[in-house]
Amino acid sequence: MNRKHVTAIAAALIALSATQVFAADGPKTREQVKAELAEAVRTGNMPAPDESGLLLNQVYPERYASPIHQAGKSRAEVRAELDEAIRTGNMVAHGETGERLKDLNPGAYPTSRTFNTQTAGQANAAR
Repeated sequence: MNRKHVTAIAAALIALSATQVFAADGPKTREQVKAELAEAVRTGNMPAPDESGLLLNQVYPERYASPIHQAGKSRAEVRAELDEAIRTGNMVAHGETGERLKDLNPGAYPTSRTFNTQTAGQANAAR
């Protein structure tokens, strides 16, 4: 086989696989295509007219509504987590070292306790 035959076979395989992908979704109606285009224009999910490869909503985020985010934790939940971290020393002491306060001064914070969950029979059997 020469190079022309290999190129022709590769092109045929690519064309065949592309038609199978399109056939899986089925043909779209003109109305469906128009609706998809209108949605893309509205949300900015269209390529920007430059060579950046970014979408319009990435280049001009102020022009498009930001996506709806899920509600996070309430102020009370965040405050409770902070209070627990302060109480247990589970806060970063120094930004560059990454050490926690309880690691630098273990006597100032309560120790985490590990309880043995074995029954007496299990402990005797292990001996």
